This record gives sequence, C-alpha cells and structure tokens, in this order.
Amino acid sequence: MKKLLSVLLSLVLTAGVVTGCKSVNDSADNKEPAVVAKVGALKGPTSMGMVKMMSENDGDEKGYNFSIQNSVDEIVPKIVKGEFDIAAVPSNLSSVLYNKTKGKVVTLAINTLGVLYVVENGDTVKSLADLKGKTIYSSGKGASPEYTLNYILQANGIDPQKDVTVDYKTEHTEALQTLMKNKGAVAILPQPFVTVATTKSPSLKSVLNLSEEWDKAAQKNGSKSALIMGVVVANKDFVEKYPQKVADFMSKYKKSVDFTNNNVDEAAKLIAAKDIVPEPIAKKAIPFCNITFIEGSEMKDKLSGYLEVLSKANPQSVGGKLPNEDFYYIGETK
Repeated sequence: MKKLLSVLLSLVLTAGVVTGCKSVNDSADNKEPAVVAKVGALKGPTSMGMVKMMSENDGDEKGYNFSIQNSVDEIVPKIVKGEFDIAAVPSNLSSVLYNKTKGKVVTLAINTLGVLYVVENGDTVKSLADLKGKTIYSSGKGASPEYTLNYILQANGIDPQKDVTVDYKTEHTEALQTLMKNKGAVAILPQPFVTVATTKSPSLKSVLNLSEEWDKAAQKNGSKSALIMGVVVANKDFVEKYPQKVADFMSKYKKSVDFTNNNVDEAAKLIAAKDIVPEPIAKKAIPFCNITFIEGSEMKDKLSGYLEVLSKANPQSVGGKLPNEDFYYIGETK
C-alpha cells in the first residue's frame, strides 16, 4: 500500500508540459520557419492527455521531441528564462509566471479541471450541509484545496471557521491514511487517490465532487468560473513568431486529449508505456481526472473567475495581482 501511495503522490504532485524549439529549414510555403519543438511532460493528468500526441509525433522529422520529467521545479526556471516555449502548469502558477516575467507568458488553454472529491469512511454525508460539525482532513493549506473548500462552503452558507474543523495534513497520503483509520471520518482527496482508495477499502465512498459543487457555487455568485487544476501557457514572443506552430501544437494536443478520454483502454496502455502510472491505475483514474481542452473565450471566462477567487483569498497565490487581458490567448483550434 505504501508503494502504491508513493506512485499516486508522484502522479498528483506533477502536472505540466514544457516545450522549446530550434529552427530548421524553412517550411515549403515560406510562411513561417519550421521548428522542432522540444516537449517535456510531467507525470500526471497533463501527460496522460498527451500520450497519443507523443506516440505519433516524436522525432525531429515530425517536428517534436518529447520527454517526461518529474518536477514542476525543473520547468519553472526554464520558462522564466525563455528556454522553453510552451508549458502545462498548475493554473495559479500561470498567473504567477505572467507577473514574474512582466507579461511574457500567455495562457493557451485549460487542460485539467478539478480533481478534488469529498470522501467519507462511512455513510452520513449526502450533501454539503452534512459537513457541518464535522472534522475534514485535507492537505493544501494556503493553496488551492483550502481556497476551493472555503469558496464552496461560504457559497452554501457554511462558515469555514465556525461550522467545520479542517485538519490540514502535510501530504495527500497522510490525509488518506487518517481517513482509512477512522470510521466516520471525512477527507478531501484528489484523483487518482480516490479511485484507488475506494477500490482497496470498500468502507470509503466518494460522496461529493468539488468540481460540480464549485459550478453550483459559481452560478449562485453569478460567475462563469470553474475549478481548474492545470493550463497550457506559452512564451508570448514564441506565439507571435510561430503562430502556425502553436496552432499545430494546439490541434494535435486537443485530438490527443479526446483520444485519452474516449479510448481509455488504449490510452492506459500508452500511459503505462511512458511510465506515467501503471495501466490498471490509469484505466480506473482517467474517467475521473477531468482531462480536458478548453480554449478561447470560454477558457478566459473560467480561468479569470477562478484566479479572482484565489486572489481574494490570497493575492500571492496568483503572483501578487491578477493578470491583464493580454494574458489570455483567444484563438481557435481547427
């Protein structure tokens, strides 16, 4: 079980894609110099959604070189330095990067929606109202899980400081282990922890999808925001210099995401082949990982609303201030 939890923790903590490029011979129509994009994918939902693209487009002659990395920390400095041109990063980090680079980062698309669930060791929670008076185990204090929970509770008339007790743990694994040991306990956990945990322990039940609860809360507040885990960002100069390459990347990535969601068994094999997670875990987790591709004005509405919620909770979570309009790339994938 400990080995399994370590695999899951690696999956949850890493989500991102990085690309850099080098010029090669001019394209045949001379409209834009051809480039080979160096693409690095981090283990997690982002790389799970990209495996089809990796399998079909890896190599200089195909315009992309792919590699899978293990840490967001490896990617961030390279984005800031301009060594990479496209990256899939946690949603709030996109705004942090925008502010850190003084507007040199734009967001192309949302690639992962929320993966947080309320899980109970028992059978007493049927709605958010049932959380009143309970102790909730979670990780992510001072980060997205805390702000997400507070936003949803407040929208439903529940005071996070008075009506519930939230016991924040250092890691998801610690919250899960506490949940499993205590009958009647409630925890907030991400996929794929939820799927594997409920399979291993029949007493555990996934009772609330926080993505759905966020949507209800946003509707009450008149917002078009969504609970967002990951986005695809790009170096602004790269987008302006190589718009056709960006469009090609976006098109192939969208098709790859569709493949992963619609061909779970085949995608799970590709995911295992890339050593992202074992095939059985991938099969169970894919339907619940909210791997997606949202671009254009819909992306802007959902992401800007989400970042606004984070900014109100803690301005530093978005880099000190909300990004300007030029942060959102409004294009259409063919």
